[in-house]
Amino acid sequence: MNNERDHTSYPSSVVIKPGAFVEPGVILNEQVVIGANAVVLTKDETTGKLAPAIIKAGAVIGANSTILPGITIGEKALVKPGSVVTRSVPPLAIVEGNPAIIIGYHLTHSDSTKEYSKAHEFEHNGVINSKVSGVTFHRLKFVSDLRGNLAVGEFEREIPFKPNRYFLVFDVPTAETRGEHAHRQCEQFLICVRGSCSVVVDNGYVREEFTLDESSLGLYLPPMVWGIQYKYTPDAVLLVFASHYYDSADYIRDYNDFLSLAGATK
Repeated sequence: MNNERDHTSYPSSVVIKPGAFVEPGVILNEQVVIGANAVVLTKDETTGKLAPAIIKAGAVIGANSTILPGITIGEKALVKPGSVVTRSVPPLAIVEGNPAIIIGYHLTHSDSTKEYSKAHEFEHNGVINSKVSGVTFHRLKFVSDLRGNLAVGEFEREIPFKPNRYFLVFDVPTAETRGEHAHRQCEQFLICVRGSCSVVVDNGYVREEFTLDESSLGLYLPPMVWGIQYKYTPDAVLLVFASHYYDSADYIRDYNDFLSLAGATK
């Protein structure tokens, strides 16, 4: 394969390793790294239509990977070597496999759930503060006897707000992520009532990952925290309480917009 950099003008900070094939028309932003023998495509061979892949600032494409036409690789995302990317990748995500799925998020504290879950007592009446300011991890009341199990939480006591809405997320395919947004005003409280899923919280400066795998564990997300849910088990049912009724204007869906509003830099 030939390196195609000679055919397109890329920022000087772009690095394309030997043997990589970057098809003309592909968009590479600042500080992108394309690994050896990677392939990044523009033309859909089935339809013949042009759909240039877009690799955003700071993303790294591992050696021997393939990025299909029309795919966007988000800022600072990492594609592991040998992966075949068939779906767009969000900012900071780490993907691997054929087809590639998200296996983690870059620069995210991810060992906290094990530490917290093993603690004999949660601080402050069952609450531990996250590394992300304002986010709290909760151990709710749990009662077990011969009649079955009971998990319970009281609003405006254990759960910091009174909800106006709830929704359930379930039957999520393994490769899917949910969330990927922040709220301007709405508060949320997440409980995985069956199965398990992972939640990444991000205030633009610090990211932390939690695993919700017990019905007595809950995670509070205040406004202006970017939230992502992924690694759903096939049986997972995520219950989300929200402080506000649905309002599309309350959502921030673009990560760069979120960083700007949060006063953070990438």
